[in-house]
Amino acid sequence: MESEYLEVLWLGHPDCHNLSLVGGKAANLSRMAAQFLVPPGFCLTTVAYDRAIATVSPSAALAPSDAAHSVGPGINISPELQAGLVLAYQALAERCGVPEPGVAVRSSAVDEDGNMASFAGQHETFLNIAGIKALADAVVRCWASAHADRALEYRRQQGLALDNVRLAVLVQQLVIADVAAVVFSANPVTGNRDEVVINASWGLGESIVGGTVTPDTVMVRKSDLAVLMYQIADKRRMTVAVADGTKEVDIPRILRKQPALEEGQAAEMARLAVDLEQVMGWPVDIECAFQGGRLYLLQCRPITTLAHAA
Repeated sequence: MESEYLEVLWLGHPDCHNLSLVGGKAANLSRMAAQFLVPPGFCLTTVAYDRAIATVSPSAALAPSDAAHSVGPGINISPELQAGLVLAYQALAERCGVPEPGVAVRSSAVDEDGNMASFAGQHETFLNIAGIKALADAVVRCWASAHADRALEYRRQQGLALDNVRLAVLVQQLVIADVAAVVFSANPVTGNRDEVVINASWGLGESIVGGTVTPDTVMVRKSDLAVLMYQIADKRRMTVAVADGTKEVDIPRILRKQPALEEGQAAEMARLAVDLEQVMGWPVDIECAFQGGRLYLLQCRPITTLAHAA
């Protein structure tokens, strides 16, 4: 089934559940799109990546680089894929109701978000990308990040092959989060399977994932979703959307020591994690966000550290 349409697949389409085509991150979200509130989006598949890499000399394509500052030597989007990307972005714009929606552009490797290796933060992510030119550039930068030094070193540490890397790129409507969180359906520190642990803060989740903010910590009992503990942090930094992407800013003083979540919101996040654990069949590490009172699922992967918990 090596047809042209396989270069672009929409979340929720059965073929988009195929890990070998869209990578672990996109495959997990595609499976969840029918049951949970997942932002609409599409994936440029590994077929597109393979065809792009095939046009580059092996030495150039596989040369390690700092992908944050280089789009990779000679990696380009073909005219055919460019046309498909334009059509997909236009279709997403119609769904979003705006002519050039801001999107999250995320790498999704075939061996990413699995039970042994999460690849969290190893490949590139670009937030609030708007317009086809900026989107195409972000796609190429995601492709190039497959061979960035940090990603290759992570592969070495995990005992994964350094050659034949296959990468898809996920493009989704950006959720302009009021509050974002990372939620674990089991306690990743103690290994307790009866607790849900939530790390939450204001704004987009990148400050939490990147470790630049100390988030609130909420512990919820899994059986009845009762909040067992709420530790309010002195939250100082947050990521916000701006005209040309995102930036990290100071959190207003009035919000720094205010709880980011109400108890009902914490219980809703915990319920989402519990439901996902039941559907996926393993304890989950999820990213989610509230925007305008609605809870969106942004990412779902196994808790890879659980086996090492005390």
